Amino acid sequence: MSEVIALAKALINRKSVTPEDAGCQLMMQQWLSAAGFTNETMVFDDTTNLWARKGTAGPVFCFAGHTDVVPSGPEADWQTPPFEATEKEGFLHGRGAADMKGSLAAMLTATTRFVADYPDHKGSIAFLITSDEEGPFINGTTRVIDTLEARNEKIDWCIVGEPSSTSSIGDVVKNGRRGSLTADITFKGIQGHVAYPHLAKNPVHAATPALAELAQTHWDNGNAYFPPTSFQISNIHAGTGAGNVIPGALQVCCNFRFSTEVTDQQLITRTEAILQTHELDYEVKWTFNGQPFLTDAGELVTATQSAINQVTGRATELSTAGGTSDGRFIAPTGAQVVELGPVNATIHKVDEKVRMSDLQALEDIYYQILVRLLA
Repeated sequence: MSEVIALAKALINRKSVTPEDAGCQLMMQQWLSAAGFTNETMVFDDTTNLWARKGTAGPVFCFAGHTDVVPSGPEADWQTPPFEATEKEGFLHGRGAADMKGSLAAMLTATTRFVADYPDHKGSIAFLITSDEEGPFINGTTRVIDTLEARNEKIDWCIVGEPSSTSSIGDVVKNGRRGSLTADITFKGIQGHVAYPHLAKNPVHAATPALAELAQTHWDNGNAYFPPTSFQISNIHAGTGAGNVIPGALQVCCNFRFSTEVTDQQLITRTEAILQTHELDYEVKWTFNGQPFLTDAGELVTATQSAINQVTGRATELSTAGGTSDGRFIAPTGAQVVELGPVNATIHKVDEKVRMSDLQALEDIYYQILVRLLA
């Protein structure tokens, strides 16, 4: 069994449901210590984080990722036990196989190979690992970055091991992500009997035109890297459950995924202007989930595309599609950030799996990126 498969299995076997690390980072530290890294554990509330670094000079190349996984759901629905890594028909099955313990294993084995082959490499290599990526993301990567920024410790290039590939390993690399902004809106009315509507005020009727206008608003045109900003209503709730009661309030949750063509403050201002135009009685709570980021052409993108081509023989597509990632906390420091990992077809699903040959290829790609940047 190859080292990358053995290590991926050992990580999958640890039930590290967010925010639990379940000893995964300790296992990683043992690998990194043997390769000459200095390990620093940062615990913030319920979250365990690891900052490991080999070298003191710049430039700093960082592998970033997370040891936590989403819950498995009913284990009886799985063909194989979710926390017992199982080899089956060329795939490695288990929760976290693709998101993202397979990537962590490939990062470690690629790094130990590189350090052995290039003991006098340039700059520094670092690992930023958290157990709070799948959860509320409050005490994870963002807190580590705050700590590093406070001591002026900068990352120049960062590979985030999120499962970016669509059909084949390395066919898609994320060189940016859209921003995310959530609004929880309570529209206020007056509860009453449906037979006496003149004695009540239905917030559903009052809010519907405004919600329709928000859904039809053109926020921006996007650009060469980002699609236009989208607005989606994700949850609506009103009423007591009784069919003869006009509700007294309507709760609506909506989310913007926005491009670099608009700011979160502009979206807030335009949204509230629309709500005020409709003369609604409302309260809104805004939750800012992250700014959009983009790594345009540069050393990291070039090295990544070249490494993928050498290992797989294919060109790679640069994309900003998908949800948010911890890259949104790293990019604002000035780092070049790309996301590169396994095929994402089964992430968060029952019977999550990754092709074992893809993990070996991913190790080779990570190794070649290190060669191009630090050898």
